[in-house]
Amino acid sequence: MANVHDVAAYILEYFKNPITTMKLQKLCYYSQGWSLAWDEEPLFDSKIQAWANGPVVYDLFDLHRGTYTVSSWTHGDPSALSSDEVDTIDAVLEHYGKLTGQQLSDLTHSERPWLEAREGLPVGASSQKEVSTDSMQDFFSALANA
Repeated sequence: MANVHDVAAYILEYFKNPITTMKLQKLCYYSQGWSLAWDEEPLFDSKIQAWANGPVVYDLFDLHRGTYTVSSWTHGDPSALSSDEVDTIDAVLEHYGKLTGQQLSDLTHSERPWLEAREGLPVGASSQKEVSTDSMQDFFSALANA
């Protein structure tokens, strides 16, 4: 299994230009969701938290804290990804890659996994509640079969 740092390094290599940390976070989230749906297994084992601005992988945040854009990720190794993992990430990047970080954040706000994790919280409240992989797998599998 890859780790989130390998995924982040691959995504940044794919773009060849700096992207916002918000966009990187959301693309890692969508890569995890679609891996759960298509491959029936997680892409990485890092937890995803339901922050006010959408899903956040704290393991990534902890290393990019205070940075608005990133152009490379020296903490991961894209070559550690299997061909199936690369195929999944590539499909995510082809579909979601043209969206901005804010557009991706807005999209996650309309989707069940993030909404369920934030249930009962006031809008904008900080939270470390986990977006469950079960919820993600159910949601993305339903999209895949629609």
